[in-house]
Amino acid sequence: MTTRVFHVPDISCVHCKRAIEEALGEVPEVTSAVVTVDRRDVEVDGAASDEAVIAAIGKAGYDVALDDTGTAETS
Repeated sequence: MTTRVFHVPDISCVHCKRAIEEALGEVPEVTSAVVTVDRRDVEVDGAASDEAVIAAIGKAGYDVALDDTGTAETS
């Protein structure tokens, strides 16, 4: 299992947290997803690809921050 943290700059409230966590809950290979509003990040555990995670976050209405090469900012 892999843990990654995605930076989502538009997270600002509990509604954002709930929407993103629910969207990621629908991705079969995500075993857990935790949004931290204060840090504006999403910690994702599981075997889901970055693309699947980014798509689910996008479906919830939020954009993952990308670096200069167009790759998701993860840690």
